[in-house]
Amino acid sequence: MALLTSDTKGVFSISVTPFDEQGAIDFDSLDRVTDFYLEKGSTGITVLGMMGEAPKMTQAEAVDIAGRVIKRTNGAPIVVGVSAPGLAAISDLSKKVMDLGAAGVMIAPPGNLKTNEQIIAYYANACEAAGAGVPVVLQDFPLSTGVNISTDTLGTIIDQNEQIVMLKHEDWPGLEKISAVREAEKAGRRRISILCGNGALFLPESMARGANGAMTGFAYIEMLRDIVAFAEKGDIDKAQDIYDAYLPLVCYEQQPGLGLAVRKYVLQKRGVIASEAMRKPGKGLTAAARSEVDRIIDRQEKRLKELG
Repeated sequence: MALLTSDTKGVFSISVTPFDEQGAIDFDSLDRVTDFYLEKGSTGITVLGMMGEAPKMTQAEAVDIAGRVIKRTNGAPIVVGVSAPGLAAISDLSKKVMDLGAAGVMIAPPGNLKTNEQIIAYYANACEAAGAGVPVVLQDFPLSTGVNISTDTLGTIIDQNEQIVMLKHEDWPGLEKISAVREAEKAGRRRISILCGNGALFLPESMARGANGAMTGFAYIEMLRDIVAFAEKGDIDKAQDIYDAYLPLVCYEQQPGLGLAVRKYVLQKRGVIASEAMRKPGKGLTAAARSEVDRIIDRQEKRLKELG
């Protein structure tokens, strides 16, 4: 399997982890959702991200999930989230998934990092733990991790760690950070790939600023695929038209603590996974919330028909 590089682009869907009502991993649904992501236009898939409920997995389950998806995709690039409080866990999981054929690993900073010096030192240690030559995706998601990585600090980390080939950009507001990274590259800094998360918020604007694609779990991969494709062609207006049709659902997902439940409900509604269940202590949608999502999707389909 090809490894991630600084030229990687496109759409990497953040995979949900399907469970049955008792909390056991539903591997049949995992197979279906894996196929679904690729059939709808994903370039690759990211498993065991924050929206994949990774902190609720045992290490053995994480390896089983990664191995199942890697085998199922038959060569598509698979990124595996290996974030953990300790470096030993990162090292162990990284080695196992890379041996299985992963294209790279994703690492978010632990929440106890408070200074620029601590953040810089952490990523040096984390890259070493991941293993020599293993491509690393730096997940910059301060709204979740509580760790704010300044543009200057990010630049130092990129300069010092050749293994970091991709930024999963989820800072908010963060469009200026994309511009700053690209301006630094024009001045001589090593180029890296930038894929955007945050549930696809600001995706057209991010692409216009120099992002290479999306890495998020929004359940309509068609939207991500088309926005990235039109933006690459320079047709931001068309990308924005498509985005506008899906914007109410994108916004609805942004309610803190609700996004994953919405995504799982939509995937179940689309016939991809058998159950919207989350592993405890996660909770699903109420009947009222399901009704709201249904209404949003109905209106979304009407707007898409109007677009042609």
